[in-house]
Amino acid sequence: MNKKLIVSCFSVLSVSCAWAQVDTSVVADSVFVERTDDMPEGLFVSEEELMKDYTNLNNLSEGTGVSRTLSYDDSVLINRLSRIPTTIEMPLNDVTKKYIDTYSARMKGSVAVMLASSNFYNPIFEEALERYDLPLELKYLPVIESGLRPSATSRVGAAGLWQFMLTTGKRYGLEVNTLVDERRDPVKSSDAAAHYLRDLYDMFGDWGLAIAAYNCGEGNVQKAILRSGSQESADFWSVYNRLPRETRGYVPAFIAATYIMNYYCEHGIVPRETTLPLESDTIIVQREVTFAQIAACCNVTIDELRAINPQYRRDIVPADYVLRLPASAVEDFILKEDSIYAPNAAAGSLAAGVRRAVVDNVEDAQVEVQSSNRATSRNSRRARNTRSQASKNVSVRRGETLSSIAKKNGTTVDKLRKMNNIHGDMIREGQKLRVK
Repeated sequence: MNKKLIVSCFSVLSVSCAWAQVDTSVVADSVFVERTDDMPEGLFVSEEELMKDYTNLNNLSEGTGVSRTLSYDDSVLINRLSRIPTTIEMPLNDVTKKYIDTYSARMKGSVAVMLASSNFYNPIFEEALERYDLPLELKYLPVIESGLRPSATSRVGAAGLWQFMLTTGKRYGLEVNTLVDERRDPVKSSDAAAHYLRDLYDMFGDWGLAIAAYNCGEGNVQKAILRSGSQESADFWSVYNRLPRETRGYVPAFIAATYIMNYYCEHGIVPRETTLPLESDTIIVQREVTFAQIAACCNVTIDELRAINPQYRRDIVPADYVLRLPASAVEDFILKEDSIYAPNAAAGSLAAGVRRAVVDNVEDAQVEVQSSNRATSRNSRRARNTRSQASKNVSVRRGETLSSIAKKNGTTVDKLRKMNNIHGDMIREGQKLRVK
């Protein structure tokens, strides 16, 4: 039986505001910017809507401090933007200032939630961006794309934190079928987004254009460049009026999101308080299993399973797919695996929780017995322990490929991909791979 067990614990970033350094020019809390067609959808996700997300609802509480709405002269904003350490151009003009005003006034409640929930997702985003050698400020794209919600779906069908359309997601290795939508998987979608952004920058050589293309597609940006007649020196602002309306607001919104996620304190925004994110492990299931079957045996709720496995559309995990579990539930799953997969457990799950499946007594299963009617159970346990002890992990060395690692360890590339949940051939130096 192949199993993959990876420990993954997201660290919580502490956030605090140094009020002594905040300017005191206060404006009315009722500042409102009317919605227009050139504003990305992510700018209209309310604080109430964000708090419906299970992770936010169960891990965030009101922040401590006094929320105020503060505004500044353009010279102050220009200076702050220039101090953000990035290779992406961050200009202040009438368009970008409009979005900074939107985030710092009307959307300050939403920003407070996103600042807290970013503790769950920023480590994932940063790891993916580092893998493709991209500016880390691109981690703020999901702020305007989805409000940092894996459950987000746009009016045109884009899904997940990074809002992949179906065709683009599949082009970058994200599986979408009746049971699974990997566009909602935070880890896989972040890797796909970083890969796509790397390709877009290689195509256009300008981050403004690459970010615009992420929103409207590379074809629309190429058309805008041709129509502008500035092929040799094109950047986002030179083709601005040739782009689709929403895309004209997309790059300015990204600049504003980057600004507000760095300077929220100076605008009197108090982040929500976060509790420690749930420590979780992953395991590859051997047979199709439902969330109800798992919940009945592993001291975990269906809502918790949905929150950390947003890619499963019907609460069903197909065979050979990765399941993420709270760390405390992994041992239960391994010890009770036969019961979880058993037909009576499946029948119980289909009853929609009318009754819980009967759980085998693990302690009794571990008792050494001599009778022949217990021999099968004992041998099965020994075989499982032997397989667990035979597992082996290796670290990727410089210059190694999946092919060379497979050959060195007596396995195949397909098996390595399956055991490590890898799509394609991308591995990196220092990465841990399971080879047995």
